[in-house]
Amino acid sequence: MSIRIPSASRDFRGFVLCFIFLRSFPGTIRAQEVTLDTIQIFTTHEWFSTTPIVYFQCKRENKTVLPDVKITNVSYSFKGQESWQPLTGLNGTKCKRCGIYEDDTFKYDTFDEWELCPSDFTAEGRYTHVKDKEFNATFLCHGCSQLGSGLKEGDGSDKEEGRRGMHPAIIVLIVLLVLGVVTVGLVVGYKYWRKKKRQQEQARFLKLFEDGDEIEDELGLENTL
Repeated sequence: MSIRIPSASRDFRGFVLCFIFLRSFPGTIRAQEVTLDTIQIFTTHEWFSTTPIVYFQCKRENKTVLPDVKITNVSYSFKGQESWQPLTGLNGTKCKRCGIYEDDTFKYDTFDEWELCPSDFTAEGRYTHVKDKEFNATFLCHGCSQLGSGLKEGDGSDKEEGRRGMHPAIIVLIVLLVLGVVTVGLVVGYKYWRKKKRQQEQARFLKLFEDGDEIEDELGLENTL
């Protein structure tokens, strides 16, 4: 006697498998939030005002004004819970082009612009970026160190190569897809071969039947009652 699995159990099992699969991709479910811990600016670029407007911004994202940063050579510390925090979010091992700028009267000036990567953060989730004669800032990102710990070993070229490497889960998925395609191809090919073989057997049987009729006609055999 076969045992039927309730549909609710199948749905729950499918949800668990889907959750495990998504968890194998870092950054798929939740982005790693980057917050500003400390910053100190050494200069300003505004000519017509003594109070600079300093802000952080990543490419194609909204800018985040740092309202407390007003005076040079003063170290500002933050709790990460300010209304303008977090600064941005990182997904997986992907980097972002970010920078710290100053909003001047007629244009904006750049303190510095760089690639912000999860692999830049230490095991404690801390990353310090220094631009000579411009600023010194420390950022926090909880969870980034788990993604970038293997990429920080070696020089910059190793880090770039690691970012370009494929995640093992993606490789497993590709292998499963290839095996699935090959299996479907073998099944379709086998069914086609069985169909052709059946057609050949039917054609051979009809040919034998027609040959039998021709032999009877040649011998003059007729059906008698």
